[in-house]
Amino acid sequence: MKLGFVTYQIGQDWNLPTIIDMCQKTGFTGVELRTSHAHGVETELGKSERRNIKKLFKESGVDIVGLGTAFEYHAVDPFEVKKNIEGTLQYANLAADLGCKGIKVRPNGLQIAEGIPEEKTLEQIGNSIGVCAQKCEAIGVEIRVEVHGQGTQDPSRMRTIMDHADHSNARICWNSNFGEVIDGSIGYNYELLRHKISLVHITEIYQSEYPWRELFCLLKGDNYTGYTLAEIGQSKEPERLMGYYKALWEAYQF
Repeated sequence: MKLGFVTYQIGQDWNLPTIIDMCQKTGFTGVELRTSHAHGVETELGKSERRNIKKLFKESGVDIVGLGTAFEYHAVDPFEVKKNIEGTLQYANLAADLGCKGIKVRPNGLQIAEGIPEEKTLEQIGNSIGVCAQKCEAIGVEIRVEVHGQGTQDPSRMRTIMDHADHSNARICWNSNFGEVIDGSIGYNYELLRHKISLVHITEIYQSEYPWRELFCLLKGDNYTGYTLAEIGQSKEPERLMGYYKALWEAYQF
C-alpha cells in the first residue's frame, strides 16, 4: 500500500509546488487534489496548462492519485442530476489530461423528507454513477464513489447503489467512517464492498475507536496495492503532523 493525502482540509490553501514539496519532505507519495481549492486544478485550465501540471508531478515523483470532486446525484430535480453528471464527465476529461486514473464523486443523502422512497433515490444515484462509469471507461478514468452522506454512507445502502450502477468502472472509495464499526470490527461492512474498493481514505489514525490495524490487514489480504489517503485537518505545523502520521501509518503495517 502507498500513503498519500487529500487536500480537502490540510493543503487546501497550498499551491502545487508547495503540495509537492510537502510530500517530498514527509515521504507521502501521492495526493488527491480537491477541486475548488487554492491549487486551481479545474476544468478552466487550457491544454498547455494541463500538460505543464502533468509534467510537474511526473518529474517530482509525486502521483496525482485523483481529483476529489463534490458531484452528487441524489437531487429531486432531474436537471440538477444532469448537471452533476455533466460536471463529472468534464472533470474526468481533466483527470485524463493530467494522467491520473480516477475522480472521486459521492452520494450525499436521501430524499425521504421530500416523500421519495429510499429505494428510488438509491437507484437514481446508482444509475447516474453507471452512466458516468460507462462514459469514462473509454478515457481510462475510474469513477470512485466515496462512502459518504447522511444515510447513504451506510455500507448496505452503498452496496445497493453500486449494484444499480452495475459497471466495472464504478469503484468504491472506502472512507473509514466510524459508524461502520460493529462490536469493534469493520469486517461485516467491509465484506459488502470489498470487491469494489480501489481507493481508501483514512482519517485520524491515532483514534483507536476505529480498527485501523484490521482495515490494513483486510486490504493486504485482498492484495490491495493502491493508495490510502490521509484526510486530516489543517495544522500550524503541517510538516511535523505529516511526519508523525507517516510514522504511525508505517507502525500499523506490522
